[in-house]
Amino acid sequence: MLTPTRFSELVATLPYKKDLPEAVYLHRETLQQTCPLLSEFVCAVAKALKLADEEWHLVKLSKRDFRLSLLSYPTFFEEAYPSLTQSVTVDLAKLKQTVTRYKEHDNPPILHRKETMLVPDHPMAEQCRQITEEGELAGLYEQSRMIGFKQSWLRLIARHGYQLVDGRLFRQSALPEAADEPQIDRHKTALTRYQLSAPMKMLARHGYLNGDYSLFDYGCGRGDDLRELEAHGIAALGWDPNFRPDGELMPSQLVNLGYVINVIEDKDERTEALLKAWELAQSLLVVSAMLANDDFIAQFTPYRDGVVTSRNTFQKYYNQSELRGFIERTLDEVPLAVGPGLFYVFKDKEEEQRFLSERQRRHHGWRQLSSPPLERISKQQHLLQTHSKLFEAFWQQTLSLGRLPASEEFEQMEELKQVIGSPTKALRLIETQEGKEQLEQARKERTEDLSVYLALTLFEKRRPYSRLNAQLKRDIKAFFGDYRSALEQSKDLLYAIADQEQIEAACIEAHNNLPASLLHRGHSLILHKDYLQQLPALLRVYVGAATQLYGELEDIDLIKVHITSGKVSLMGYDDFEKPIPHLVERVKIKMAEQDVDFFDYVDEPKRPPLLNKSYLMAPDHPNTAKQRSLELRLGKLLGVDLSQDLNLSRIELRTQLNRLGKQVQGFRICAIKT
Repeated sequence: MLTPTRFSELVATLPYKKDLPEAVYLHRETLQQTCPLLSEFVCAVAKALKLADEEWHLVKLSKRDFRLSLLSYPTFFEEAYPSLTQSVTVDLAKLKQTVTRYKEHDNPPILHRKETMLVPDHPMAEQCRQITEEGELAGLYEQSRMIGFKQSWLRLIARHGYQLVDGRLFRQSALPEAADEPQIDRHKTALTRYQLSAPMKMLARHGYLNGDYSLFDYGCGRGDDLRELEAHGIAALGWDPNFRPDGELMPSQLVNLGYVINVIEDKDERTEALLKAWELAQSLLVVSAMLANDDFIAQFTPYRDGVVTSRNTFQKYYNQSELRGFIERTLDEVPLAVGPGLFYVFKDKEEEQRFLSERQRRHHGWRQLSSPPLERISKQQHLLQTHSKLFEAFWQQTLSLGRLPASEEFEQMEELKQVIGSPTKALRLIETQEGKEQLEQARKERTEDLSVYLALTLFEKRRPYSRLNAQLKRDIKAFFGDYRSALEQSKDLLYAIADQEQIEAACIEAHNNLPASLLHRGHSLILHKDYLQQLPALLRVYVGAATQLYGELEDIDLIKVHITSGKVSLMGYDDFEKPIPHLVERVKIKMAEQDVDFFDYVDEPKRPPLLNKSYLMAPDHPNTAKQRSLELRLGKLLGVDLSQDLNLSRIELRTQLNRLGKQVQGFRICAIKT
């Protein structure tokens, strides 16, 4: 018989389990393989309760109390999200038991993240990981309090525009209505809310859903996106061959082809859909498709170049490079990656240039004009003070552009001319007080921004368009003299990313100038994404070329520049604000091959902890001193130098600390309570 203290010690050292604040969950087989002593004890409890082996499959072990539960999930290996049929909870201190049966319930508790309850080499572990990864990609785990019971889980899946088929998630718009299913009057469910799809969210992020652009959803499914847009007062139309076949195909500035091409089994028809959507787009076409790796696809029945489900629906899963290639070959246009499985294709080339240029532009909060003492001020200074708001607005716009603004680039230009005569005179007056240093710095940075933008357009092999927008024409004339000179300088900058010596020199320069970074000479530079625009121009092009293959860095925290291998790695953590965040996503971008590899750390015990975060935090961050102190103490305790990358998993770190009788709580290292 185990004592309560020994019970807690054994629970704390279990290597594989689903770890919750009050308890841990694991499969009976896992417990038997990893802790025979605890397994014998649990089996003895089950035997005393006269529970047969087939009546319990998982065990829930309390972290703080002398308590356990024997849980029955008879379809654990058969269903993606199995239901609980019975729970037997035993208070071992009071020798009391409680039995709760769910077999007849229409809303039983269900199970997620099954892979965490199995040993990593279990035959079913990889399939369970893929099921969890699928839910993560669909955004189903963002509100964990809503996923614990069957009906709320199914409603959440539907709200995100998916449906379970053979235990896997499919976009609803890809599934035909079953013949014996009644039509649902969804317009009557006024309280039901739907989230925008990923392509629409990206358009909103880039300012395209502000009401200034017409939008057409080609293959809109049941119209969830259209309803949400209409609720926000945005006029949008759509067509779908199954659900809105009578909808008129309308040319629009924005056209969304969202998760359509992956549900068409005929290659020619797939190409035709992409071409039709492109024909309708006046400014921008958004193309998206589901991504998956070979192991995930292997779970389904192969059909043509995709898979077929039990409902006889087709899915063609892509990888990032394959999708990009399909779009480029079909449209003879260079698509722009804005996210995994999500591309922009611009028909309006001026808008494309504006979008790309704005992506590489730095934005500063310039200081306001200072005021001289009121006594003994000159006539010019009096003029400057009298019209301070006008001159301040003009100065801010001048610094933003890095040059004198044209008439149409400053709304108050006529008023300025009436006050002082010309923008040149206004600039000279301001410089008598502010000096020329700020404008020189702004000019330098704007020149770099343009060089980076042009170099990246060359990297993507975009055609040099003669119809530059007016602002870019002024910029190029002001900073380079002419377009040819600008392209030549940008070409030199682009070619330099293949020079390892220049890359290493730029990494050293960045490390010396950035607020925070980690430099491993001859190998890599690691920095937070917030400092991306502060990198030297060469590294901005290097990283920019990589992210053009991947997309936006919304879920990414750290960037790793590989000095010699021509790669860039992107890392996303569960919560970067925590003292010890854990890696949940790593993306490796191979520049030479123009290929992108995704690595998801769905298995929580295997997630690597970030143990040198302080080296990546700004010195003036309020937690930097506490973070560095924690890492120094932790490094001393473990006998390692945490300024170097330490290759540990979450469970390995916890095991080492348990062996020392220590645990990390916030920024403190304290003894484990027994």
